Amino acid sequence: MKLKAVRLAILAVVTGIWIGVTGHQSTKVMALPPPEDTPEEILRTEIITAARSPVDGKPLSAAEYAQLQDKLQQAPPPKLSPQIRENIFLLNIRKILLQIFPFLDI
Repeated sequence: MKLKAVRLAILAVVTGIWIGVTGHQSTKVMALPPPEDTPEEILRTEIITAARSPVDGKPLSAAEYAQLQDKLQQAPPPKLSPQIRENIFLLNIRKILLQIFPFLDI
C-alpha cells in the first residue's frame, strides 16, 4: 500500500515538473503595447470638435451641437386638453386604489 502511495506521489511530482517546463517554452509575453497605439491618457485630454446629431445622426459642428442640446432641453408645450389630463389622473388614482384595495368594484 505504501509503495503505491510513493509511486503516485513521484508520478505527480514528475508530471507537475514536466507540465511546468513544457508549458512556458512557446509563450511569448509582451509587457508594453505596440508603439503605434495612442496612450489612453492622451486620448482622454483630446477635445472633440465634431459631433453627430442625436435626432437624425447628421454630423454637426460644436456650435450647432450646443444649439441643438439647448433646443432639446426646452420642454414642449402640453398638447393634451385639460379634460384628457384629468381623465388620465383619475385613471391613475383608480389604478392605485385597486392595488391597495383589490376588492373594490370601481
